[in-house]
Amino acid sequence: MPSSSTATGRSLAALEREVVSCRRCPRLVAWREEVARTKRAAYASETYWGRPVPGFGDPAARVVILGLAPAAHGANRTGRFFTGDRSGDFLFAALHRAGFASMPTSRSTDDGLRLEGAWITAAVRCAPPQNRPTPQERDACLPYAARELELLAPRAVVCLGAFAWDAALRILGVRPKPRFGHGAEHRAGNLTLLGCYHPSQQNTFTGVLTPPMLDAVLLRARELARER
Repeated sequence: MPSSSTATGRSLAALEREVVSCRRCPRLVAWREEVARTKRAAYASETYWGRPVPGFGDPAARVVILGLAPAAHGANRTGRFFTGDRSGDFLFAALHRAGFASMPTSRSTDDGLRLEGAWITAAVRCAPPQNRPTPQERDACLPYAARELELLAPRAVVCLGAFAWDAALRILGVRPKPRFGHGAEHRAGNLTLLGCYHPSQQNTFTGVLTPPMLDAVLLRARELARER
């Protein structure tokens, strides 16, 4: 009999194959592929991923990090969430400090980075124009995150920003919706949602989100993960 983590890993791998082949949303398909063709000058020599981005991490994770969507020249380029952009620099440094990541940086899918006890995913899997998915695009994509949560059965979901908070509440069917805020908590059965400001440059450069603020949320997530 395979272990539960092995079986979960196989199910997550099957879901990954489904995600990366998805073409449900014509506007997002067109945008992600256009960005991959035209590229940013700094990455002109690179081959962009240009497809939906699957979640990644530890199949035995008890903490899920839920973002908004891939960055056009970050995960849409590298094929891994928060990899190769400034938001990821801020996030992975914190994940490393909290013991969830083997390295403080995430540059490419072959850089050797490993997550322990954590899984990173997003509400929307394709890079959207102006980083703004439509409600229809969000709803078309949410079943993927819902299935990840079902397979992983985590104890904590760290929602990076109001969009991710709302997405998690939609997946869980929570009504009325509790208000988003940094450090907000909402318990739904064995699962606790944790609100965290998104590690965007706009937030980190202006001090809206500081390293100690992010560290505190991740520490709380680790505490919840240890609950029986």
